[in-house]
Amino acid sequence: MMNTSEILEQLNCIFRKVLKNDSLVLTETTTAADVDGWDSLTNMQLITEIEKRFVLRFTFREIVKLKNVGDLCSVILSKLKQA
Repeated sequence: MMNTSEILEQLNCIFRKVLKNDSLVLTETTTAADVDGWDSLTNMQLITEIEKRFVLRFTFREIVKLKNVGDLCSVILSKLKQA
């Protein structure tokens, strides 16, 4: 079972690839406003890549409730536990 820091590490790789920014470092408090290029379009690309990487699906409600990367980690963790 993965923990939050392992998920964060995976998310860092995904965000760097999608946003084409190798120096990006995510924390649990990172929000879209903190990251250049993280807009509604790239958000959907990020969600798609995250779903592929972790082999899970987010509901629309889950996506709109996310406030920061920490929330994203929590949702991924709970989904991995259910699997």
